[in-house]
Amino acid sequence: MAFKESVLQDLPQWHTLIKEYTLSELQQKQFARYFELLSEYNELFNLTAITQPTEIVAYHFQDSLAISKFVDFKKIQMIADVGSGAGFPGIPLKIVFPHLDVILIEVTKKKIEFLELVCGQLDLDNILTMDIDWRTFLRKTDEPIDLFVSRASLHPDELIRMFKANCPYRDKKVVYWASKEWELTAKEEPFFEKEVTYKVGSKERRLIFFAA
Repeated sequence: MAFKESVLQDLPQWHTLIKEYTLSELQQKQFARYFELLSEYNELFNLTAITQPTEIVAYHFQDSLAISKFVDFKKIQMIADVGSGAGFPGIPLKIVFPHLDVILIEVTKKKIEFLELVCGQLDLDNILTMDIDWRTFLRKTDEPIDLFVSRASLHPDELIRMFKANCPYRDKKVVYWASKEWELTAKEEPFFEKEVTYKVGSKERRLIFFAA
């Protein structure tokens, strides 16, 4: 059974999210609808392993938005979400920073269908889904992207392909949501810029910044 919007009102994490990001009434409605669609379609498509209401708010919504503590999105016009899956972090960032142009890169057809459904239901404009793999994207596109984000969908040794000399995105940054076990490799080290940590609930999380 899908979780209803009213479930959110009983969650402390939901009220923390509203307060922390000063969500407008529209943004609250967009997150609530996103929450409903996630719970409903996850039963059909197995979009994400995170299914409990408290964890959806904490480990999808709050975790996606944590990057805004370290990046000034007011100075960014376009982001690309590499391996977007069910839309994290791209869609939460678009909701909170509606001026952003967003590209959601995802190769799985059922997830692309879900992303397009969400964008329509939430009335999000200037957000594009692209059903091509990362290597093809690097070879065949040249978008005015300011920042790439990837929530542990691809390993960094794949992400750093963007720093090749002939790549149009070689002078951009990519931020990677790393697992607790992730360790920097010799191949990745030349592009490592910094690591920042933060907490979501009781869990310590890591963001890894790469640049040429």
